[in-house]
Amino acid sequence: MVCNRLTDLLKYSPPPRQGELRLFYNIDPEFNMVAVVGLGRACQGYDVFEQMDEGKESIRLASALGSRALQKMRMQRVYVESFGHAESAAEGCALGVWLYQEKKAKKHQIYIPTIELYDDCDWTGWQIGLQKAAAQNLARQLMDCPANMMTPTTFAQNAVEVLCKSGINVEVKVRGWAETQKMNAFLAAAQGSCEPPIFLELSYYGACKDERPVVLIGKGITYNSGGICLKEPNKQRYMRGDMAGAACVVAACRAIAGLQLPINIRALIPLCENMPGCAAMRPGDIVKAMNGKSIKIESTEAAGRLCLADALVYAQNFWPRFIVDIGTMTNDMKHALGASACGVWSNSEALWEYMLAASMHTGDRVWRFPLWDHFTKLIADHDAVDTKTFGRGGKPRCGENNKVAAFLNEFVPCGDWLHIDSYGVMFSNGEDYSYLRRGMSGRPTRTLVEFLSQLVCHRE
Repeated sequence: MVCNRLTDLLKYSPPPRQGELRLFYNIDPEFNMVAVVGLGRACQGYDVFEQMDEGKESIRLASALGSRALQKMRMQRVYVESFGHAESAAEGCALGVWLYQEKKAKKHQIYIPTIELYDDCDWTGWQIGLQKAAAQNLARQLMDCPANMMTPTTFAQNAVEVLCKSGINVEVKVRGWAETQKMNAFLAAAQGSCEPPIFLELSYYGACKDERPVVLIGKGITYNSGGICLKEPNKQRYMRGDMAGAACVVAACRAIAGLQLPINIRALIPLCENMPGCAAMRPGDIVKAMNGKSIKIESTEAAGRLCLADALVYAQNFWPRFIVDIGTMTNDMKHALGASACGVWSNSEALWEYMLAASMHTGDRVWRFPLWDHFTKLIADHDAVDTKTFGRGGKPRCGENNKVAAFLNEFVPCGDWLHIDSYGVMFSNGEDYSYLRRGMSGRPTRTLVEFLSQLVCHRE
């Protein structure tokens, strides 16, 4: 009945263009309001040049716009069509209606409606989409929480609370443990703050316990002031989100458990603050990483790569199938790609192909950068030390994102490895991706989950 009435009403004007919204009132006794959004041209699919499934992205956009319009009208329950792909529809509406308002008085909070599938043609796909969107929303929540309320200790408490009830084991390791492991690079990054560093180790066993795990590593600097080399004030206001890598890893692990993927995961999250305290590391300091390599700290801003270096070395204890690390590493990513995609570096063509395919499916794209010896020489070819945090190469910031990847590669144990720099996509302005409101984006959580899902499907 609804469809017939809508068809009649839409005859009076041209059909809505892609992304155009129309609201209809009282056309059916069951539904007070109906939102109609244009999906664009028919038969949209994978676009080789855009590296995205444009049909699925149109569905996300349409479901988000429609759901958000009904949310503004204070609808408590919203029914969404599958639009031919229920997973994308679920992602769009669940991401679109969510916003960070945890610290706001409840009476002033915007109501988040219950989202349900209108047609039950693909219930499984709908549930998968809701799981992925919920994971990204969890990452957004962790990232957007102010730094005074999301310290390393608080982050660890949140991880325990969220993950343990999902069947994921969480081990919380403190400074003394890191000292026994000789994680001097990680400890150097933390020594300027009065907040104690914490190292989280997450374990999920969805497959046989004898099967080698995938190791995920997330950069967890809960606030990065830049240390003694203070960041500019306009950059510092976003630095509560410098633990985006850690948030994505925690959120992805919860989604993997929720989807019951038959895969073993070990996740490592070094947590600390980078502050200019009296004991803070200084430019020119030299520290030894867990593998014995010496590192010259050229700028205290670059604390994230110090944390990841020790975590990468520690990962070899698990004899991993491969390692994926993720973090907000360099401002270069904003200059290179804006908010369009994450940067990826890998020593494995197969891992890159899986990650690319996953990003095309989710619409949260990635772009590959070179892992050339040219950058390794700039970082590691020095007389006095094994490595430097910036190295040579003209201006200090020239090709910094590639040099960070080359630096981390010095600490990767033998095996396949993929590095993701998510700095450029950390914050959403509410315009680049209309289904994400202004605030921390939680990207690329869905792509990471899809990447692991595709690996499982390929093996089966």
